[in-house]
This record gives sequence, C-alpha cells and structure tokens, in this order.
Amino acid sequence: MKYFKFLIIPFLLLNFISCGSSDDSVEAIVENAVFNDLDGNQVSVKDFEGKLVLIDFWESWCGPCLQVFPSMDELREEYPDQFEVLAVTVGMNEGPEDARAFAEENGYDFNWLYDETGVFVKLGGQGIPFKAFVDPDGNFIKIEMGSYGREGDYNKTKEMIEEYF
Repeated sequence: MKYFKFLIIPFLLLNFISCGSSDDSVEAIVENAVFNDLDGNQVSVKDFEGKLVLIDFWESWCGPCLQVFPSMDELREEYPDQFEVLAVTVGMNEGPEDARAFAEENGYDFNWLYDETGVFVKLGGQGIPFKAFVDPDGNFIKIEMGSYGREGDYNKTKEMIEEYF
C-alpha cells in the first residue's frame, strides 16, 4: 500500500502538468467558457455577469443530477435577478436533441446548453454531477463534483447567493 502512494503521486503530477499550461488554468477556462444553446447559438458565461452562475454539467440518465434540479429551480424563483443556472449537457451518451426533449418535458427555468467546445473535459471532468460556480463579477469561485442531495445542494448554493448579494 505504501508503494502505491509513490507510484500514484508522480502519475498524478505528470497528468496535471500535461493537461494544460498556465494559459489553460481552471479559472480562465471557466471564466471564458462558451457553450451552444439548443438552437446552435453561442452562449458565453460572460453573458451572465451580475449574477451568481452555476454551470451544471449533466445528462438525463444521471439520477443525482436530476435530483437537485427542483431545488436549483426553486433558487431561480427566489433569486431571479441574482442566480442563473447553465444546464450543460456534456455529450457522454446524449446530444442536444436529448437535452431539448428533457427541457420540453420539464419546466425548469434554466439555460439549456450543450458543451460543443469541450469545457467539461478541459476542466478535468470525468463524471457527473460536475459543477462550476462563477461570481457576479465573472470570476471563477469553485468546482464541485458529486452532490449533497436536493436539500444539501439547495442550502450550499443559497449560502453562496446570499454571500454575494
């Protein structure tokens, strides 16, 4: 077991170094992220300055992703001028047409987007739920992997909204 540490740490360091240069920092990737809406129009994270932005990478088969959608929709209702959800389909097993069908079947007040430019991969995403937060000034806050459940994600996100507003 102790030898495992000596093998995995150099591997992780080499992987981290090879994944990008200083020009490809997580901050720069998130702050300059561009996605396509379901009609093929480009949407930039910068379009939402003035709001706390949740970039929520998801697909319709992801139970934990879908579990928190109602609570994020509640926050959109509570803070319509302060909070924005970019629901970004990553393209693991689905395309924009699948996201469109899901969006039409559900009444969530989200910006439904598709990751044509590989932001998810550039950020090191390997599984979903995978979330990135951007502050009202357009600056990267943090990345979260996984979920705290419907109530947990609601409370943590509400705290962030209230911190910034």
